[in-house]
Amino acid sequence: MTAGFQLGVIGSLTLSVASSVAIVICNKALISTLGFPFATTLTSWHLMVTFCTLHVAQRLRFFEPKAIDGQTVVLFGLLNGTSIGLLNLSLGFNSIGFYQMTKLAIIPFTVLLETIFLKKRFSETIKFSLLVLLLGVGIASVTDLKLNCLGSVLSGLAIATTCVGQILTNTIQRKLKVSSTQLLYQSAPYQAAILFATGPFVDHLLTGRSVFAHRYTFPVVGFIVLSCLIAVSVNFSTFLVIGTTSPVTYQVLGHLKTCLVLSFGYTLLHDPFTVRNILGILVAIFGMALYSIFSVREGKKKSAGDALPVSQMPDKETEPLLATKDNSDTKKANGVAHDC
Repeated sequence: MTAGFQLGVIGSLTLSVASSVAIVICNKALISTLGFPFATTLTSWHLMVTFCTLHVAQRLRFFEPKAIDGQTVVLFGLLNGTSIGLLNLSLGFNSIGFYQMTKLAIIPFTVLLETIFLKKRFSETIKFSLLVLLLGVGIASVTDLKLNCLGSVLSGLAIATTCVGQILTNTIQRKLKVSSTQLLYQSAPYQAAILFATGPFVDHLLTGRSVFAHRYTFPVVGFIVLSCLIAVSVNFSTFLVIGTTSPVTYQVLGHLKTCLVLSFGYTLLHDPFTVRNILGILVAIFGMALYSIFSVREGKKKSAGDALPVSQMPDKETEPLLATKDNSDTKKANGVAHDC
């Protein structure tokens, strides 16, 4: 693993965390302070602004577009757009605690899918670190677990579509040798289209209000514009992180964002915070540290193995393969579908 590649990974992770926390703060202001609860419609605007920004960048030759099979792009874009809508519906029809459990379930389900269909091997140390991480986030963020049939079905569909979409994001970039920018540029219009068409209906179903009848004051419009601009960075960094690392690493990063948002809510917004929250965040950070250490260690072992001369490579027949928020407004702002 080269130093340049490592710096690129660190940069993409930093950009993802910073932009995601920023958009949570902005969306919290929109939802809780300015009374703009139309999350799905807002996400469609995010994606349209992202596409327009990338189109301008492409015309200015900041990157070269790359043709991708049309059917692949359309299906990929529709799948990601659907997962965003389902995550918002899951947040609307479930308790905050059950929604957090839904997000936690994405990691083990992703590991399961990659193991079954991609034949990827996860070592016991990686599995242990993920277990510690999930335990910590669960302690910190899961409060109530009220179940209902419709909400459970929506959560199951949200988990499935999100996992498949993130695995495809990584697979398409690697197999077709396209950059995160090229893939996002090709797929963003289809993601925006499905959310633009269904967003007002979904938001009306969840809030009982129409996005078209909302009073768009100057502060509301200003925060919507700011949210859309930040979303360009969020969407770009999402594809970048998944492409340079893995879907599981992206989910681990997502839970780091959850811990940061909880901490932000306590320190700056004075949200309710308990010893349980603090303990959960500390356990989650410990799990993230373990995951980082084990991932780097296994990456170095794999690189060293690839660099061995043929005469020193292990015998494949005899050597086993190396297994390679308690505040509901803040939670809803965090749930505005940027996990795609």
